[in-house]
Amino acid sequence: MTTSNVAYQIMWNRLISVVEEQAQALVRTAFSTSVREAGDLSAGVYDREGQMLAQAVTGTPGHVNAMADAVAHFIRRIGRQNMFEGDVYITNDPWEGTGHLHDITMVTPSFYKGKLVGFFACTAHIVDIGGRGFGADAQSVYEEGLYIPIMKFAERGEVDETLTRIIRGNVREPDQLIGDIYALATCNEIGHRRLVEMMDEFTLDDLDGIAAFILENSRRATLEAIAALPQTSAEGEMTMDGFDTPITLKVNVSVEGDRIVTDFTGTSGVDKKGINCPLVYTKAYACYALKVAIAPEIPNNAASLAPFEVTAPEGTIVNALHPAPVALRHIVGHFVPDAVFDAFDKIVPGLVPAEGAGCLCNFQVSLRPRTDAPAPASARRAEVLTFNSGGSGARPGLDGMNATAFPSGVMTMPIEATEHAGPVIIWRKELRPDSGGAGKARGGLGQVMEVGAQEGHEFDIQAMFDRGQHPARGRRGGANGAETRIAQDDGSEMRLKGKQFVPHGRRVQMAFPGGAGYGDPAERSKDDARRDLARGYISAETAARDYGLSGEDIAAVEAAVRRGESF
Repeated sequence: MTTSNVAYQIMWNRLISVVEEQAQALVRTAFSTSVREAGDLSAGVYDREGQMLAQAVTGTPGHVNAMADAVAHFIRRIGRQNMFEGDVYITNDPWEGTGHLHDITMVTPSFYKGKLVGFFACTAHIVDIGGRGFGADAQSVYEEGLYIPIMKFAERGEVDETLTRIIRGNVREPDQLIGDIYALATCNEIGHRRLVEMMDEFTLDDLDGIAAFILENSRRATLEAIAALPQTSAEGEMTMDGFDTPITLKVNVSVEGDRIVTDFTGTSGVDKKGINCPLVYTKAYACYALKVAIAPEIPNNAASLAPFEVTAPEGTIVNALHPAPVALRHIVGHFVPDAVFDAFDKIVPGLVPAEGAGCLCNFQVSLRPRTDAPAPASARRAEVLTFNSGGSGARPGLDGMNATAFPSGVMTMPIEATEHAGPVIIWRKELRPDSGGAGKARGGLGQVMEVGAQEGHEFDIQAMFDRGQHPARGRRGGANGAETRIAQDDGSEMRLKGKQFVPHGRRVQMAFPGGAGYGDPAERSKDDARRDLARGYISAETAARDYGLSGEDIAAVEAAVRRGESF
């Protein structure tokens, strides 16, 4: 009996629901706050050839687009003849996984009636993997933590206890990490159960038919979107702070009928510190940038990603080879879309946003009892990682989003969850006025944070910031966003990257960058400017200087705010 296209479309939607439930199971069971609160994860289902058929909505493009290539590595390394029901495979290989040692990827073969029909895979960022800790200070990947090659975590349902003992003996948070690994394995099992239910319901013996339907329709729709573009090429370029010296990303985007080729020739070389980016992660974000620009409605899978080809010379910071340090590969990777957009805006004007904060504004706090004086008995060690965001760039016709991560999509972590993870105190966390670049559409606001430790503790802070010297650039006449700043509360300046000691009683004050504006600020509506002033997004000085509000206008807005009127 021939299955109809309508039935296949229903199955396709079901698969997307299956992997979303898979991802939500990981969120509910994970130990790390980075997974539970920030959603730094991915989940997907693959055919038996290792081609991704569907991805969860929950997750990050860096994880899922990199993980799209990972299952093929698992098949090659494990070997089909060594795959059995009850198996679970694991790795954190930066070059065959998702870019750095702090991401655990787990793959589970899915058997139906004794036959291998596909795979489930998931990835999660874990708080600690040993070594120097999560940061940019290492000079090789060997310093960055424990390396787990592609191997079996479980065979025929039996967990490799030797592996778990090795992991426990090499990390600072063993219970948390082992808990996360079991959560990853469990979410794959949830996906497998739902797939079996679906195959029973639709009386499927395998996934070959639905896989062919998904991949063929996705490929055709993506090629149609590419064919509708101007068949030309353009250059893009941007500079970021780097660790000790600035880094330049250069890119050529070429639309070539049935593909778009993105070439990073001319980009800066590998850095001595751990901000280098493996090609798999560069590819993930370059593909994401173009896909959201021209085909956002097409679900993500192997076929919808295939026409986006990414190349970079070996030894550049976007194609760092082993054993380059790569712990903070996201800092470079998250700027890849802005570089690609700089080129694509010249091919299709008026489509892509202005530059935003780019990389996440992450920091990790390593707390311990104070050493300058006796510490209370309650003082303890803890590792607390928190994800935060600057502002996103303004879009054609729409303001940028405040304190929202683009391109990563990772959520900002609540203060309560951060303080629950260890003896850290978030004294202040609020939007940063005037940080969004002026424009017809205004850039999104960054944040201000002030962080310290509970009484009796000192700490190291691993800073993972950028945009200090190179703020987000406006597009089409828009103004730049505000730059990043970090200092201790006594005024001592701090570096934007690297591990830095904070003594007992001191706090760290951070101002995260804003997104850039889009279009001439003089064209912004006065009503929008009054609303921004009333909400505290801009100051009276900015309202007058950039948007031309009169003194009478400003006074009227301030009086209305005092009366409690809304805008």
